[in-house]
Amino acid sequence: MDSPLHEEVLEGLAVTIARETAALALTVRERAVADPGRLDTKSSATDVVTEGDRACEALVRERLATARPDDLVLGEEGGTSGTPAPGQVRWIVDPIDGTVNYTHGLPWFSVSIGAEVDGVVVAGAVVEPVSGRVWRAARGHGAFRDDVPLRASALEDLRLGVVGTGLNYDPARRGRQAAVLARIATSVGDVRRTGCASLDLCAVAAGWLDGFYEHGLQPWDVAAGSLIAEEAGAVVRLPGRSEDGLGDEATLAAPAGIVAALVALLAAEGAGEI
Repeated sequence: MDSPLHEEVLEGLAVTIARETAALALTVRERAVADPGRLDTKSSATDVVTEGDRACEALVRERLATARPDDLVLGEEGGTSGTPAPGQVRWIVDPIDGTVNYTHGLPWFSVSIGAEVDGVVVAGAVVEPVSGRVWRAARGHGAFRDDVPLRASALEDLRLGVVGTGLNYDPARRGRQAAVLARIATSVGDVRRTGCASLDLCAVAAGWLDGFYEHGLQPWDVAAGSLIAEEAGAVVRLPGRSEDGLGDEATLAAPAGIVAALVALLAAEGAGEI
């Protein structure tokens, strides 16, 4: 790595590029949604990809190539630029997370940029274009909203917890996820579904949500947000595991006081099957 402050250097670059990209997202939004010819779809009619997504990712890639030409990039729109060598930085980019919110004028969307080394995210930034809030973290250096240190909820009773989740674009899978959500709803304090996983993870970091889970997320959805939640003291579970009964596509973040109870509840209500 470049120096003992390598993580913070990467964090600063992520913030700078994400801020510029957030401004671009706002600039192109009205043009992108006003002309139906500029709208395209991905996996289904509700998974909208806009001119904004593509323009924003192109800007991120351009800025990263200028600042750190030896790094690799994995982006939602442009795929991967190669397989990282040991110690090589790979940036994981969601140019607009919460695209459906973006196209509908809902302000809960973000630009998410994370930096990964040897499979571990070491720095990241999530910027909200509408509010201008900047969520950021460098591994081992804490998590912040703007300059305010973040700390996850201290809740110890899941029955009082507000739990966020997301639903898949595929209608059949969305139905199964909604059924699990309905079954757990009576065992938690309340539930939220906002449509932007990166910001849901940041909300866990801030204590705005007491927990979050979702199945089927991609690396660009969670790279920066999961680090921010972890650095704020939340327990984070990323896809790739299956032994806890949640299935190998589950992402989960919750404070230590309720994480075991949330995992157990989800597993008991069939989350491993969605």
